[in-house]
Parts: sequence; C-alpha cells; structure tokens
Amino acid sequence: MSALKGLVAALLAAEGEAGGEGDWTAGVAGRLEGLLAAMPAEARHGFRAAAAAVDGYARTRTGRRLERLTPDQREAVVTGLAARPALLPLLDVVKVPVLLAAGTERMLRAGAPAAVPAAPQDPPLDCVPAARWPDRSRADAVVIGSGAGGAMAARTLARAGLRVLVLEEGRRHTTAEFGRRAPLDRFAELYRDGGATLALGSPPLVVPTGRAVGGTTVVNSGTCYRTPDHVLARWRKEYGLGAFADAEAFGARLDEVERTLRVATQPLDVLGRNGTLALLGARELGWRAGPLRRNAPGCRGSCQCVVGCPAGAKQSVQLSVLPQACAAGARIVTGASVRRVLTDPDRPGGPRACGVAVRRSDGSTLEILAPLVVVAAGALQTPPLLRRSGLGRHPRIGRNLAVHPATSVAGRFAEPVADGGPAVLQSAGVEELHADGILIEATAPPPGMGSFVLPGVGSELRAELEDSGRLATFGAMIADRPGGRVLGRGRPLLRYDVDPRDGRRLLRAVRAMGDLLFAAGACEVLTGIPAGPRARTPAEFHAALDSVTMRQLHLSAFHPTGTVAMGADPRTAPAGPDGRLRGVTGVHIADASALPSCPEVNPQLSIMAMALAVAEAAVGTVS
Repeated sequence: MSALKGLVAALLAAEGEAGGEGDWTAGVAGRLEGLLAAMPAEARHGFRAAAAAVDGYARTRTGRRLERLTPDQREAVVTGLAARPALLPLLDVVKVPVLLAAGTERMLRAGAPAAVPAAPQDPPLDCVPAARWPDRSRADAVVIGSGAGGAMAARTLARAGLRVLVLEEGRRHTTAEFGRRAPLDRFAELYRDGGATLALGSPPLVVPTGRAVGGTTVVNSGTCYRTPDHVLARWRKEYGLGAFADAEAFGARLDEVERTLRVATQPLDVLGRNGTLALLGARELGWRAGPLRRNAPGCRGSCQCVVGCPAGAKQSVQLSVLPQACAAGARIVTGASVRRVLTDPDRPGGPRACGVAVRRSDGSTLEILAPLVVVAAGALQTPPLLRRSGLGRHPRIGRNLAVHPATSVAGRFAEPVADGGPAVLQSAGVEELHADGILIEATAPPPGMGSFVLPGVGSELRAELEDSGRLATFGAMIADRPGGRVLGRGRPLLRYDVDPRDGRRLLRAVRAMGDLLFAAGACEVLTGIPAGPRARTPAEFHAALDSVTMRQLHLSAFHPTGTVAMGADPRTAPAGPDGRLRGVTGVHIADASALPSCPEVNPQLSIMAMALAVAEAAVGTVS
C-alpha cells in the first residue's frame, strides 16, 4: 500500500505528504486498492510490480521511498521517468487504473451527484441464488448466460411453453443500487476481471465485458445499430447463411428487437455538448452524422451507461427482455458458474445434451437435467466451456475472434464541454468513413472511465484532470479482419494481433477525429500519443501523426464475436446455419460467438436478432 500511495501521489502531484488529508488525491490509493482487488491476479501483480519498480527507482535516486519524498522530489522522479521514451507506454498503462480511481474520487470530493435521484422500481425477475437451488433438478431447456443472446433465447423458449432455466455467473444489480453507489464501485463489480480482460498480441488490447444479470447490456452505451445490409449479404454469400441472413426475415427480427428495447433516435435535449460538437464539426466538413439510435427512452443524461444506468432509462435486457421471459415462466439462477454441458454419448445417432453441471460460489456443485442446452456465455467464455464439456473438438472453435479495435482523441475548447447539464455517454455518430470500416462516435464517459488517457505525469497530469471539463472526446472503432483466438479450458486466454490494414485504418480514424475537433472549434487537440500529445493547429496535428505507427496509439477493443461461428460449411463453421453445434444433438449457440464475422457496428441488435432465430429453430427440436 505504501508503494501505491507513493505512485498515486507522484502521478497526481499530491500536495504535501503522500496520502495526507486535505487534498482530493488523498483517497485515490484506497479506491485504487479496491479496483485492483477485482482484477485477475496477473494484472494485479503486474500493476503492483510496476508501482514497486517506480518506488525502487525513487530510492535509487534519493535514498527514500516515493511516499516519503516532498512533492517537488516526487515530481522530479516521475518526470525523469517520463523523459525516457521507452518508458512512456508503460507509464500510460500504469496511469489507466490510477485515472479510474482519481476520476471517481475527484467527482465525489467536488460534491457532484453520483447518480440521478428517484430511480424507478425495476420490473420483477424470478431470480434465485445458486446457494438456494437444489442439487439436482430438471428443465426443458437450460440457457447459459443472461446477456443479449441468452435473454432473447430464454424469452423465445419460455413463450413456446418450455420450462426454462437461465444460468448466470454474476448477480442481479438493481437501478436503485446503481443510484446509491459511486461509479468506480459499480465498475469493479459489473465488469469481468474488474474490466482488465486482456488480449495478448501486437499490441495488447483490453477487452472489457460485463458479468451480471443482463450481461454486457448492463454496461454498454445503449447504442443500437441495425445489422448493415452489406454485412447480411456477406453472411449469405461467404458463409452460406441464406435463410438465416435473409434481409427481409432478419429485418423482421431486428424490428422485434427494436420494439422490445424501445429503440429511438436520441433527442437533442439531453445530447450534451460533446455530441453537439461532433455534429457541428461534421457539418463544417460536410460529413454525414447524426444523433445515435439508442434503447434509452426517457434518458436523463446522467452519462453513466457504462456502470449501470441510475435512472433505469437504458433498456438493458434485465429491464426489458428478461422480465418478459420470467413472465412466461423462465427462472434465473444467479451465482451459477457452468462447468460442463452434460452429454449422453450412447444415444442412437450420436451424443446428445442431457443437462449441465454447475459450481456455486462456495465450491459445491449442482446438476440440472435438460434435453436442450442453449449456450450464450459470450464469445470469450463459450469456447472454454465447450472444451471443458468435451465438445470443443472442431478445429475452428475459439478461432475467428473478431473485435472492434478502438482509439480516442480529445479536443480542448474555450468554454466548458462538461457543464454539469445532461449529456449522453455515446451521443452522436459520424458515418462519413463507415464504408471504409471506420465508425466515429462522440463519447462522454464518467470521470476517468474513458479509453482516452490524459497526457503527462505529476503536475502536468493533475492540471489536465482539473481542466478536463473543457475536453470533448471522440472515439473511433474499426471493422477488423477476424484473426484472434480464445484458448484454454478454464480462464480464457486471448490472442489477437491487429492486422496491418486495420492499423492503417486506426491511424486514419485518428486523423479524422482531429479534423472533426478542429472543425468544431477546438483550440487544442490531445492526440493520445505519448510522444506527441498535443497539437494546436490542424497542420501541427497531421505533422505529428506522420511518423506515428499503430503501436504508439492507446488502443482498446470492444464487441468480441465469431469464436463459434455459424456457417454452411462443416469444415470451417463449428455451428450450423441454424446455430446447432456440430457433433452433438441438443446444443445450440445463441451469443456473439455465433456471428460469422465482424458486424461493423455496435452488435447488440445483431446478437439479439440472431438469438431469436436460433431459439425459434431450437423450439422445434424439443420433443
């Protein structure tokens, strides 16, 4: 803890003694400790090792631990480290969790409201903790996972008259609870691995996913894009998904999903200045742009979508689809980690699903017998589950991992952008470059929770934090060439290398976002590139990017798909065109892993429409 306090004090230019009272940074180390506790051991130990290394450097230079130095001495230590170009990327990685903790602490110390008051009561859900579920039970169908795909599959099966059990590893979180807790406290619990799921590769990428009743829909932005027609055409032509990806039939399922989620174009009254600046810049450049379509009727602009909507406006599936599934008879078992899909290998015609084996949080186990198992654990968790179950023999299971690699750019304006009024976290979309696989969206996340990393260390970083109210942030994601892998049988191991073509797209996206910000009136653009963090003119901005490579960008990744892809060719597709897992009867895939390629847009509607089709086909297989 001493090394953490010293690191925080140095990075944020704490006044006086490290961790001392009277300065808003005093509580950051404690919040950081809580965040680290939610991370996987390797990330936690790696961060502590980095903190210890900085502390050791301070002792080498001064003979004293970082925590014991004066503010000026701490400043000299971290600026000395930052002056070494080889260490800049490492410092940026270390800054990310510090800024997460600092954003929440600064917001609360300033007296800003942590939530929107008067949250509505959530619709009823039939949730039972696994600790209270019997050791052995039966159902007509088991759905593994309660996110976008699992919720839609459960509703479809329950409405068909089947006894459905939904198994969810996380717990149920309520809107009222979101209103009572600080953003960072929610972040650490709502995200798997505390948001630190990492894909190893060139470069490494953080891939955040949710873990709760409602899955990642609880923590996404609420942006709802329909599957583009050209993507459906590719699925028909290249993957043989003729009936499944039929434009009219799939369009009807998208219509049903949109009605369920109450999708509509975001009204301008709560768009926020971040969004209006994106629209202004696009108008000045003559680019296509507009407010995004979202599943958030009555949005109050709390700007906290990624840590659970405290107003209950965002219709994540625990507020929309799952209540309808429960009304039709489905039940949800929480805290249920599915270890294996059970199969009967001696059935005529080959192996058949007969249920699941589940582990409770205390290590005890239970079994649920069912002839139909719908796997909707997500693109990162489904491949290891199939391998543990002896169902992962197809050579393409875990391959074909697609993501949306993403990066951000910020612009500083003369007037406040975050003025305390309503704002939408992801508000406006700029689609001018979408035909080339680049989608730009205006973003305004809770303090410190964006993928943009403020430049500098010490007093420079503190000044950036304290002036962050004048920053507008844009993010861009690109449609990738799927090529990643999900390895392992327990905790998934992700491998993903950004394709060189995609790297060029990311750099083009950075240039486009800078142009948008300057066109909207920014007086300075923060590039997100440690070696050249600031530009005050478009010419200076483009010159700074001339020598930059993709590896110098601060990247993250979202929307993993494709790891148990559907397709007509049994050699390349682990699942058939109707979502049935090949090699076994009674197992169907209904999550993002079944999408055969990157959908090129925020994928929630695509996943839900796909799950609706898969579940409709599965109903006919249950005798």
